[in-house]
Amino acid sequence: MTVLHLVDEGEAADLAAFLSRLLHYDRGAAVRLQAAGTALAVFGRPPSFEVLAVRAVRLAKPYENGLDVTLDVTVSAGELLESVDEKAATAVVPGAVTGPPWAGVLPPRGGWRAEPGLPTPDALRSLVAAVVAEFRSRTQELPSEGRTRAELDRIGRDIWSRTVGDTALPVRVVHAAQSLGFLRPGVPLGLFSSGAWLRLRTPYGSVAVRRAGLGALDVSVR
Repeated sequence: MTVLHLVDEGEAADLAAFLSRLLHYDRGAAVRLQAAGTALAVFGRPPSFEVLAVRAVRLAKPYENGLDVTLDVTVSAGELLESVDEKAATAVVPGAVTGPPWAGVLPPRGGWRAEPGLPTPDALRSLVAAVVAEFRSRTQELPSEGRTRAELDRIGRDIWSRTVGDTALPVRVVHAAQSLGFLRPGVPLGLFSSGAWLRLRTPYGSVAVRRAGLGALDVSVR
C-alpha cells in the first residue's frame, strides 16, 4: 500500500476539494499523479472546459516509506478522494487504471516563460461572471425548438474560445480556474508559455491549454 503523507490538514483538505470539483464534472474522472521527493502533481481534465488542470501538493516526506523515489500513475479520482484522511493528512494511492488519452500528453516540465498582458485577478473574475451571464442570456433567448445540444455547444464555443485581454489565453481557461477554486481574491496570477502550451498559474493550481493552430508541436508524452 502506497501512502502519501501531506504536510498538514489544510493541504489534505485542498486536495480533497480539487478532486471533488473534478468529480462534479465527471463522476468517472481519472487523475494522473507524478511525485518526486516531496512534491506531488495531480493532473485532471474537467471535460466541460477542454483544459488540463494541475494541483500541486506538498508532501511531508517522499511518498513511499521515506524513500526518495518517484511515483507516476493514473488512478480513479473517486477512489483517491475516498482515501484522503484530512486529520491524519494522508492519502492512499489507489490501483492504477487505464488512463484516458489526455493522461499521456502533458505540458512540458520546463522551458516556461512569462507572457505579458494578463488582466488583474479582479478583472478576470468579472470577465468570468460576464461570459457566464452572456451564455445564459443567449441560450434563454433561443426558441424551445432551437435549444439543441448542437446550438448550445456552438454558443459555448463562441464565448469561451475568445481570448483574454491582449493575450492568446482562451476565456475557458479562466473559467476553469474559477470553477476549480484556483482563482481566489487577492492571489497573484501568472501567464506562461512553453512551445504549444499556455498556462495560467496561481498559488492553488494551474490550468494549461494547447494553443490553437500549432498542431502536435512540443507535446510531452510521458
